[in-house]
Order: sequence, then structure tokens, then C-alpha cells
Amino acid sequence: MVEIASGELRFAARLEEEAAPGTVAAFRRLLPLESRVIHVRWSGEATWIPFGDLDVGVGPENATAYPAAGQLLLYPGGISETELLLPYGHCAFASKAGALAGNHFATVTEGLEHLPELGRRCLWEGAQPISFTPR
Repeated sequence: MVEIASGELRFAARLEEEAAPGTVAAFRRLLPLESRVIHVRWSGEATWIPFGDLDVGVGPENATAYPAAGQLLLYPGGISETELLLPYGHCAFASKAGALAGNHFATVTEGLEHLPELGRRCLWEGAQPISFTPR
């Protein structure tokens, strides 16, 4: 499990150990992670953390282009930059280069009802602080 916090909004997510073991291991190496989350440009109802050219050392694993709300994706780079995607509603993962498929490595199990508020804040107020810590 991982704890996710942005301001007073709190979430817990289950790590998808069986479906994406390599991606979960790569994500754990990033913990604790403190960053800022911004609203997506191409993907619909989602927020993201851009990581630029960070090499997380994994390839496609449990990949999807259509995550549900609360299904966290880690895109390990390639067509676009490395990023973490956190959908809060309808999402078709993409970049300016076209459709992408990211590794579904975690699923929000607590606080899912607060994800639309995080999305609203990112869209209307700009980048929001966010942290990920092991539980």
C-alpha cells in the first residue's frame, strides 16, 4: 500500500504486485516521492507528474491506454517522456505524439471520491503538491 496526500486530500492505493512487479519495484525506488501534480493536456480527466527523461528501468507491463478513475499508470518513456498518470474520471491516455499505454501499477482503494476534487484544483488552480509514502 502507498499513502497519497495533496493538501488535506488523502488517498490510499494498493500496489499491483502480481500484475506489474517490475513497475511496482521501480515505483518503490522513487519513494518517498514529493512533487507537484498538474492537469493533463491530452488525456481527459486525469492529473500527471512529468519526470522528463528519468529512466525507471522497466518496459511495458500491465499496460493500458484507458485507465479507470484511481488506476495509477507509470509510463516508462519512449514515445513521450516518463510520467505518472492519476486519472480521476474518463481517460484516454495520450500525448502530443498520439495514444500511449502506461503500466497500471497501483489502484486507489481509499479516498476515491476525492479524486475529482484533486482534478478540479489542478485544472482551475494550477499545480498541486502531492506526496507518495509507503504505508
